[in-house]
This record gives sequence, C-alpha cells and structure tokens, in this order.
Amino acid sequence: MPSHRMGRTTEDIRRELTAIFRELKDPRVTCTLLSIVRVEVTSDLSYCTVYVSDMEGLPRAKRAVEGLKSASGFIRRELGERLHLRHVPALLFKATDSIEYSAHISKVLNDLEEKDDHHAE
Repeated sequence: MPSHRMGRTTEDIRRELTAIFRELKDPRVTCTLLSIVRVEVTSDLSYCTVYVSDMEGLPRAKRAVEGLKSASGFIRRELGERLHLRHVPALLFKATDSIEYSAHISKVLNDLEEKDDHHAE
C-alpha cells in the first residue's frame, strides 16, 4: 500500500476511533479525559496499535486501556462499519503518559519564564 494511502487510512482510523470512544458507556473510558496520542497500523492492516493518554496521568490511562480492551470487539465492529475496510485490523491499546509529561514540561517552562520576568524587574 502506498505511503500516502496508508497515512490516510491511519488518520481515518484515528478519527473514527475518537468518535467511537465518545459512544462507549464503560465508566473507565467515559469518566476520564482520554486522548488518542498516536495510531500505528501495520503495512498489511492486520494490527493497529492505539496509544492513549490521560490528563490525570498514567494510572488513569492504564485503567482506560482496560476498558478499551474489554470493548475492543464492539470498537472493531464499529470501525469496520464506518470505514468499509475489507479487513479490520486487530486493535492493541497502549497507555502512555505523554499528555501528563507535556503538561509538566509546559509548567516548567512557564515557571522559568516567570523567574526571568522577576529578575528583569
């Protein structure tokens, strides 16, 4: 599959997964600020790894991944209906702390900026 088509397919999967996540009723997924960080699809479309992160940290993201794993059959079926793929990839969910990490980096940079402002005065 050409790379531009693979990129488009990956983005389509990401977009539809975001919509499907909103429809889930599992409290491990709905009661959290969950975000899809990255989607990686194998070249033969057999596996799709979805990296998710939570604003409240890695433990919450891991709990959400448990909920996503239990709903993976439903998610996969919905994905197949929405994208009309011949073969819907098996979904693998992985938790990451990238949102929490980026928020921490942003806070550190803001603190440094405030210190520089105080030294300038």
